[in-house]
Amino acid sequence: MPCLFALRPERVAVARGRGRTMRHMNVLILGASRGIGLEFVRQYRADGHRVTGTARDEAGLQRLRDLGATALRLDVADVAGASALAWPLDGEAFDVAVFNAGVYGPRTTGLQPPTQAEFDAVMHVNVLGAMRVLPQVEPALAPGAVLAVISSRMGSMGLRANPSGWLYRASKAALNSVLKDASLALAGRATCVALHPGWVRTDMGGEGADLDVSDSVAAMRRTLAAVTPAQSGAFLDHDGTPLGW
Repeated sequence: MPCLFALRPERVAVARGRGRTMRHMNVLILGASRGIGLEFVRQYRADGHRVTGTARDEAGLQRLRDLGATALRLDVADVAGASALAWPLDGEAFDVAVFNAGVYGPRTTGLQPPTQAEFDAVMHVNVLGAMRVLPQVEPALAPGAVLAVISSRMGSMGLRANPSGWLYRASKAALNSVLKDASLALAGRATCVALHPGWVRTDMGGEGADLDVSDSVAAMRRTLAAVTPAQSGAFLDHDGTPLGW
């Protein structure tokens, strides 16, 4: 599924190493029914922030309500649903917006061609979903907001060392391009970054992954709190380290 700002004083404090005074923020998590998205909701709510999250089904929506978040039904692969997102967001002013919706697709190891259905499913969620949803989110961003898309190091061409999951890789490279264009369109209004969450123990990452989801999200939240407008359009690791495209 689909997944922004003058520099705020607390971000300056983080950047200069002086610590941070918590303030209540308005946060939007697109694709929050489970895994990384749901953990973003859990952590932001635990710190007292107002959170709106999206999910495709009633079970996901109920998980969001149980955490005290505003729950919106959204399937980013559905054109009508994505187009209708602007209405429930009307009048909002989000300080942070995260596009987390995504699917992996076929687990290939080489140049096994995807079927048309596999290609459409991955590209529609990971790329077209973002291109449909981000324009609906733009009017609901507070001045000086932070907009992030959850990408993957697998989408990097410069860092790539093997061809596994080449459809997923192609989709994340395309999502990075979408984010870069968003950073240009929102210049002076929002700081836009692509984030690699690390290899995370989720349904997608598997049990053998390096990072617990809570640690990954905590690191990404610190990175989002510290980014500056000069970094808009950057591709960052979960801990804020710049990554090559």
